[in-house]
Amino acid sequence: MTGTERRQQLLNVARALFAEKGYDGTSVEEIARRANVSKPVVYEHFGGKEGVYAVVVDREAQAILDRMVSSLHADHPRAMLEQAASALLGYVDESHEGFRILVRDSPVASSTGTFSTLLNDIASQVEDIFGEEFSARGYDGKLAPLYAQALVGMVALTGQWWLDAHKPKRDEVVAHLVNLAWNGLSNLEHKPKLRVAE
Repeated sequence: MTGTERRQQLLNVARALFAEKGYDGTSVEEIARRANVSKPVVYEHFGGKEGVYAVVVDREAQAILDRMVSSLHADHPRAMLEQAASALLGYVDESHEGFRILVRDSPVASSTGTFSTLLNDIASQVEDIFGEEFSARGYDGKLAPLYAQALVGMVALTGQWWLDAHKPKRDEVVAHLVNLAWNGLSNLEHKPKLRVAE
């Protein structure tokens, strides 16, 4: 195995362990044992558990951030909202191990940071879009950060709940999120449906 292949193997093993047992429940010994290597190999590649954890968290955070940001390019704000909510729940669905790692409190500083830092990064992207939309519609652009935090928080917390519940289906959860965000409590639709899919 090349050094690059070994590093990737160790990351894959560590990712699975961190998702299953959390940071505190995972040891260098267990990472090494599952990868069929000695502990010094883990230390050689990452300097220890903190190093491998930081790389795993950074990769997951970048994956979710890339996915969210790339979804924020629709012609209509409602379609953008649907796409962003669907992107986050798609990540939860397709990378549930990674999401479990991200939603746990990070004991180690990393370049991307904790889940709340990641949500702030996503909210910042949403804030820029809200700012443009607010200006175009005559609303106070200073409120864009508040609405961006509220929206991202609502979707992220629903994603945490849905990770375990996994019901109803993703599109239905997205439709309900968009229903609440778009229509507000006073105008909820009884059976919301996604409009982008139409």
